[in-house]
Amino acid sequence: MSDVRELIIVGGGPAGYTAALYAARANLEPLVIEGFNWGGQLMITSDVENYPGYPNGVMGPEMMAEFRRQAERFGADFVTDDVTRVDLSEQPFRVWVENDEYRAKTIVIATGASARWLGLPGEQHYQGRGVSACATCDGAFFKEKELIVVGGGDTAMEEASFLTRFATKVTVVHRRDEFRASQIMLDRARANDKIEFITNAVIEEILGDGKVESVRLRDTTTGDTWETKVDGVFVAIGHDPNTKLFVDQLDHDEAGYLVTKPGSTETNVPGVFAAGDVQDHTYRQAVTAAGSGCMAALDAERFLAAEEGHAGTALTAPRPEAAEV
Repeated sequence: MSDVRELIIVGGGPAGYTAALYAARANLEPLVIEGFNWGGQLMITSDVENYPGYPNGVMGPEMMAEFRRQAERFGADFVTDDVTRVDLSEQPFRVWVENDEYRAKTIVIATGASARWLGLPGEQHYQGRGVSACATCDGAFFKEKELIVVGGGDTAMEEASFLTRFATKVTVVHRRDEFRASQIMLDRARANDKIEFITNAVIEEILGDGKVESVRLRDTTTGDTWETKVDGVFVAIGHDPNTKLFVDQLDHDEAGYLVTKPGSTETNVPGVFAAGDVQDHTYRQAVTAAGSGCMAALDAERFLAAEEGHAGTALTAPRPEAAEV
């Protein structure tokens, strides 16, 4: 059992590392339990061209390593292992990594979300080489290309519409002939001359030599298969928040995303904050995750200052009353 820390951050992506940076600079000496798969979804992202400050782009893993080093420079500590259990029923909060217990007055949850994948042969192999789960992240790499979007919900329609800004043709592949997408999103996609639909079909295999070059499709009604040329496959069947450890103790929506108070990263448990994709199923961008990580660190600092009876001294996050002290 360790001493009681001011702050533990669970998760090691853009939100967790940004929270660690702000907390470390506020002398909170945060412990970041970043997980084996530290860095989040950016660790399987090749070029990142839409994060401010990198005019020539940057590799996802490189950017996450720089985030981590910056937080470490100011005194953040790291445990590269997965949290196995938490107890948020009372302070100090308790966090376990196997048999090792850590305690803290505040916790920031930044465990992110994971894209749902199809589980196809070659799918993991071609990630970053033609397979993606984020059109806004990777669409610009497919100018004048032909793409497939897999899915039948609003996300698939939105991704397909967005990709037509770059691609010459986008084909939506859906396993049924009925769509879960709202009528307005479906109508918008159908009205786009660059979007075509293949229904009652699934991708059986992704093919290519070093990069995606074609896919093998199967008709779900007849069983017939055929191969079609394509330059990229975008999987748009949803994301799952990494909240299994917390849903029994924290408020969450039907999809499992943690619920935070409007204008804040506060959860329903005082002293516990949530940042990044674990509580954001709308934007899901590295820059928005980093921004909410900053917010969580500031909220944690304010909380600790208030607990100690001097709320106005949270120097990096002054409330209006701080102007009077």
